[in-house]
Amino acid sequence: MKKTFAFLLFFFIIFSVKAQVSIEDLLSVPFPTYLTSSADGKHLAWIFNDKGIHNIFIAEAPDFTTRKLTGHTFDDGLDMNDVVFTPGGNRIVFTDGNNNNSGGEAANPAHLQTETNEKVRMVNTDGSGLRTIGDGHSPSVSPDNKIITYISKGAVWYAPVDSEKVTKKLFIARGNARSIRWSPGGKMLAFISSRGDHALLGIYDFDKNSVTYPDPSVDVDAEPVWSPDGKWIAYARMPSHKNEFSFTEMRESSPWSIRLLNITNGKAVELWKASPGKGSVLFEDLPRTTNLLIWAANDQLVFPWEKDGWLHLYAIPVFKKEAPHLLTPGAGIIENVVETSDKTSLVYTSNIGDSHRRHIWRVNISQGKPVQLSTGNGIEWSPAILQNDIAVLRSTATFPAWPSILQNDGSSNQIAKNFLPVNFPENSLVTPQDVSFKAKDGLEIHGQLFLPPGYDAGKKYPALLFFHGGSRRQMLLGFHYMDYYSNDYAMNQYNAINGYIVLSVNYRSGIGYGLNFREALHYGANGASEYNDVIGAGMYMKNRKDVDPKRIGIWGGSYGGYLTAMGLARNSDVFAAGVDIHGVHDWNEETKNWTPGYDPAQHKDFAKIAFESSPVHFVNGWRSPVLFIHGDDDRNVPFSETVNIIEMLRKRNIYFEQLIFPDEIHSFLLHSNWLQSYHAGEEFFKRMLKDTHQ
Repeated sequence: MKKTFAFLLFFFIIFSVKAQVSIEDLLSVPFPTYLTSSADGKHLAWIFNDKGIHNIFIAEAPDFTTRKLTGHTFDDGLDMNDVVFTPGGNRIVFTDGNNNNSGGEAANPAHLQTETNEKVRMVNTDGSGLRTIGDGHSPSVSPDNKIITYISKGAVWYAPVDSEKVTKKLFIARGNARSIRWSPGGKMLAFISSRGDHALLGIYDFDKNSVTYPDPSVDVDAEPVWSPDGKWIAYARMPSHKNEFSFTEMRESSPWSIRLLNITNGKAVELWKASPGKGSVLFEDLPRTTNLLIWAANDQLVFPWEKDGWLHLYAIPVFKKEAPHLLTPGAGIIENVVETSDKTSLVYTSNIGDSHRRHIWRVNISQGKPVQLSTGNGIEWSPAILQNDIAVLRSTATFPAWPSILQNDGSSNQIAKNFLPVNFPENSLVTPQDVSFKAKDGLEIHGQLFLPPGYDAGKKYPALLFFHGGSRRQMLLGFHYMDYYSNDYAMNQYNAINGYIVLSVNYRSGIGYGLNFREALHYGANGASEYNDVIGAGMYMKNRKDVDPKRIGIWGGSYGGYLTAMGLARNSDVFAAGVDIHGVHDWNEETKNWTPGYDPAQHKDFAKIAFESSPVHFVNGWRSPVLFIHGDDDRNVPFSETVNIIEMLRKRNIYFEQLIFPDEIHSFLLHSNWLQSYHAGEEFFKRMLKDTHQ
């Protein structure tokens, strides 16, 4: 009798968890981005994406009572970004709306009958005075708080802060302008003019109404930063690489350098140059809060470098002939760097000492000796400096990102608690385990293993493998710091709750494990070496005693969709079904998307390898059913990738289903499309892996 009661109680608990936890609940927490503070450290602002409704929120020290400043009210498919306080701290400038595709069309997945293009807007910190500045993005405000500049159709425009006069183009110049940087005195603008195969440092002089390019070359200039006295500009210079393609390894190349321009005489010199080998290539594709180069106190220039195989920060005195000194030693990477108001220290995000999470660190630029500020099993990132505190975004294994204030003991306190949803099922979620296994070629690969609630080691469960996109990403032991992957983490939780053993795989070419892992030999379009990790993960799951080897599914988006398609095409004997979300299927087609003018006929050797690294090359081995999900205004992975692979599967009578979102982009703008995708994937796997094995 007692055994029967215990069994019924166990069944009731498990059934209740399944019944109570929905995908809607798991995606109900507003996701925060663009956490930033005012110059005086009294105000904190960010964007909440609340089920597709984007609005700016502000909190004020010392109690950080939070208010909403903007008025979006429904899932309208409109993005929001670029949150910037004016120097006076009493206004916020931001970008509202969607960017254009190659045809000049702004994304509009909600099919609104109004303009959806990007607009620069401004609002007072008390919520009043909301107005549109002009069409464009990337706003920047002059130091004297009088002028707003922004970019529209590749040109720099400007508008007065305190007047609603018509905005005007600031200057005439070829190329596409980016990286606007005001001089400290507000008399000049530094910018980068991107011109396809090269990019130039440009300077606009307000007094002279002139544009100059003081140090032109065939190379790519980037990330200008002014000296505090306005007499110098430092900037990165990367050698042009005409025949090097995206999604191929680049462990070393012609070394990048830092240039130093004297504003007075217009002459530039090389301040520093990377040594050959490790670190010779500047890796820019990491989350960051401010400029890549930082001109700190005592004329110290801070920059990222992978000299030891890890992305670290180094400092070099600008006007002394000294070698750069390492600021952030340890096995780990650096992200989200901000400087303190006195410019003597840096606060940053790192996974040093905790490879599968992120924590906040601080280092004095002159003294070194970094100190870890946040600790524990949480994940912290995106620091913002306040008067007496540091604000961060923080998540855990069972709760998504939320604005918080760091405490002296390394813990943190959530703010804006009145905006927390009441139905988030934190106590019903599982804590994933860090596991490792061998890839087919012997490389050690890490992943997060989700076991179902009430896990029974004597039972055989259906299993799902998840592969993130990017591929320059790393899934963590908790909700992710990017909204796309926070959603995917939530879906992994949902699948575990619904009785799957789930393995989220950090395959080679991802970040977090050093340069050589990220720049894996023969990865992607140059050989698909990461497929060794896919089949290694498949065999790891297949050989587990708690997994039914005939019920292993595979899913992922973007690069994860590519690996899903590779798994189904090469090993339908291992993977019984798959959900491929906007995946790459032919590297030659995808390369055209990132390298305009790429012609496979002109690069026959590379094109051959790229084709043989693609799912289309293995399509004759595809046997397992698949669900394709794609938006037809995708700018990252052309919609034709899904059109073409479906045509191939049709000819071979392979079962497929499709879910297509008209006018949706790569990272879905509509919350309803995220929900529809996950519901479709869950239902598809249920039919393919559960219902057929009852």
